[in-house]
Amino acid sequence: MADAKKNVLVCTQLECETVEEMLSSMEQAKAEGADIVELCFHAMKFTHISQVDNLLNEKTLPTILSYRLNSSNEDCKSNCMQVLKRALDLEVEFVEMDYEVASDKSMSEYMHNRPHSKVIVSSYVNGGKPSTEKLGDLIASIQSIGAAVIKLEIAVDFITDLAPIFQLLTHCQVPLIVLAVGSRGLISQILAPKFGGFLVYGSLAGKSVAGLPTLVSLRQVYKVENVDADTKVFGLVSNPVGHSKGPILHNPTFRHTRYNGIYVPMLVDDVKEFFKTYTATDFAGFSVGIPHKEAAVACCDEVDPLAKSIGAVNTIIRRPIDQKLIGYNTDCDASISAIEDALREKQVSKGVASDTSPLAGKTFVLVGAGGAGRALAFGAKIKGARVVIFNRKYERAKALAHAVSGEALPFECLHEFCPEKGMIFANASAIGMEPDSNTSPLPKEALKAYELVFDAVYTPRNTRLLQEAAEVGATVVSGVEMFIRQALGQFRLFTGGLDAESYMRKLVLDQF
Repeated sequence: MADAKKNVLVCTQLECETVEEMLSSMEQAKAEGADIVELCFHAMKFTHISQVDNLLNEKTLPTILSYRLNSSNEDCKSNCMQVLKRALDLEVEFVEMDYEVASDKSMSEYMHNRPHSKVIVSSYVNGGKPSTEKLGDLIASIQSIGAAVIKLEIAVDFITDLAPIFQLLTHCQVPLIVLAVGSRGLISQILAPKFGGFLVYGSLAGKSVAGLPTLVSLRQVYKVENVDADTKVFGLVSNPVGHSKGPILHNPTFRHTRYNGIYVPMLVDDVKEFFKTYTATDFAGFSVGIPHKEAAVACCDEVDPLAKSIGAVNTIIRRPIDQKLIGYNTDCDASISAIEDALREKQVSKGVASDTSPLAGKTFVLVGAGGAGRALAFGAKIKGARVVIFNRKYERAKALAHAVSGEALPFECLHEFCPEKGMIFANASAIGMEPDSNTSPLPKEALKAYELVFDAVYTPRNTRLLQEAAEVGATVVSGVEMFIRQALGQFRLFTGGLDAESYMRKLVLDQF
């Protein structure tokens, strides 16, 4: 693999109507960590060529001046040529133009006679998954007209569409920028420094763009300036991924332990296709989230016995010695140990001590029969609890109940279910997760039947369920505690055993 460019440039696109707005946005970009800005002149209200002079004379960052042809009419093309030629005259650092414009004979001659500005030639690629061969041919065509830097904007429908892009970045002989358009394209920017990208794009705070990380996250969370060809890639395979706190936990912890890794959100639609596509050793490990925890079992070459019995994995490691995918489940121990510790703490406060699990003999009421639900159900069964499962899809509840020798009841019966006092309640569904944080799986009155209430949801940290459970006197265990414990288990698997418990715990509690 070619060496990644150590000093990758971090850039943002500025689309403003006036010179004043452009300059103001440039100051914001500078404050948020941009090395360079792209001034999208086609977004401005063009009145006179002097606007180019005013803008470039007052800029405070190195600049790419770009002008995209949004129309085939002659006025648009004339303005475009005029602006780009003036930018070349003023020797701005970079001038970006469409392939069509750069191919124009008069522009080609103008570029040749003004060598002080580097010319970026861009092309927009649309229409399904691009092949490596097709993209290679396009690059060769662009290179032939004298581009100093090549930029491809590619519409991607799936995260697997990015695989040929990473190959291109690695093997391209000229500086290459790839901007993958769409929410599935996010990792194309974060991982570009690893594969040799010339620069990466981020968005300004308050101006989110689908498929773009923010400038602040590129600098503070991912620290892309530290990413190189040897960086191991880890990520959350999930849909959605926007709620995940994994990047703000794993990335600082990698740096704290001096491990050369990066953790990114991976918005995956088809988990089987994802693992078929990303087979390189660079992609070293994965967290697996909703809704893929069960389907991912079939993607593994080997599965840890506990994870196999649960039927769900939340962690997959590419084993270094043979590149096989090994599946684990750290959710089970994380959730059950968090519940047990809270119950034991309560026992100790009452002067009670026992060698057996405090879950033994308890009625364990579970909402949710997905991956997290399965982990809780199997964990509770192993500890000797009586497991009762509720799920919106009753058939799934029955299947899980059968697997753990438990009971399944229709979801509509949950509110009235109260065979005894002192039960354990665990929510492993998405009820109460942001943005629907005002919802709860149980009404407040019903919570009086429970000694302890656990919520696997951790966004928000203190869910409505936990708030109301505490108000009626139940012991509460937050999904944040489960998150910390399962993440610690994952981090040890990712890094071959590195331990950073105190650092990770403080990090989560400070930021959540």
